[in-house]
Amino acid sequence: MSEATKSKRPWLVAVWPGMGHVAISAGYYLMAKLGMQYLGEFASNGLFDVDYAIIKSGIVQKTQRPRSRFFVWKAPEGKRDIIVFIGEAQPPLGKFEFCEKLIDFARDQGVERVFTFAAMATDMHPEHESRLFGAATDPLTLKELDRPEVRYLEEGHIGGLNGVLLAAAADKGMEGVCLLGEMPHMFAQLPFPKASLAVLEVFAEMAEVPLDFTELKEQAHAIEQQLGELLAKFKEKMEANESGASESFEPPQDSDEELAEADQKRIEMMFSQAADDRSKAYELKNELDRLGVFDRFEDRFLDLFKRTE
Repeated sequence: MSEATKSKRPWLVAVWPGMGHVAISAGYYLMAKLGMQYLGEFASNGLFDVDYAIIKSGIVQKTQRPRSRFFVWKAPEGKRDIIVFIGEAQPPLGKFEFCEKLIDFARDQGVERVFTFAAMATDMHPEHESRLFGAATDPLTLKELDRPEVRYLEEGHIGGLNGVLLAAAADKGMEGVCLLGEMPHMFAQLPFPKASLAVLEVFAEMAEVPLDFTELKEQAHAIEQQLGELLAKFKEKMEANESGASESFEPPQDSDEELAEADQKRIEMMFSQAADDRSKAYELKNELDRLGVFDRFEDRFLDLFKRTE
């Protein structure tokens, strides 16, 4: 990165896919609502291998390894910049080495603190409020989480790069925080935006960034109702079965079918709108998620945040 791209007292937010899409959804919302700009790509240095070939209509598709990219929000004078790291996948090997290099890059950019987001799966009901848990790399940073809406994660472990990155930060003497939003464990494979909302509300307050949560709140309410209905139907089915021993709950799976013409046209229109106004990008992402095709359009979606000037 050139000196011109260096940021003002930045904080880094690093997110990867995981349970409930809690972290990745929060990262995308932050990007869209702050109108972030593409900053650069993080080289994986061969950490990602290829385990299978993707076939579409009988044709073997070209190999695409997961990508890791940075986006930046240049804050007004007197405020700190925010850098978001979006990882499409977590490397199967070399996780700590990957995180050490990421922390080194962050330090080169002047990053003062690194944040990760994660899900905390419990037996909560979908209609209940998502509790927020937090952990930090040092006592002084942990004290900043001493607020009514945050519970300390007293013991345990944080799996995946959400935790390993903080361990690397602690080893290298960089401040780090993990915010974990609560979600129902039985719906771990489905998006749970209420947990993303809980995470982002506290992060935005800590970072003093202006975020409009209207869309995320609406999405959280809609998903809450849908999961509540699913849970009610599941309980009815269990009660109707005398033993219940053979019953299991399987969340609905995304469809890999071709998009209907009307859906394709709507997506193209939304891409055009998001290109003119990046604050509309999260609405586009919601639609791609609803149709189960976000993976297909992810690179094009992230290209919306590349500099055009």
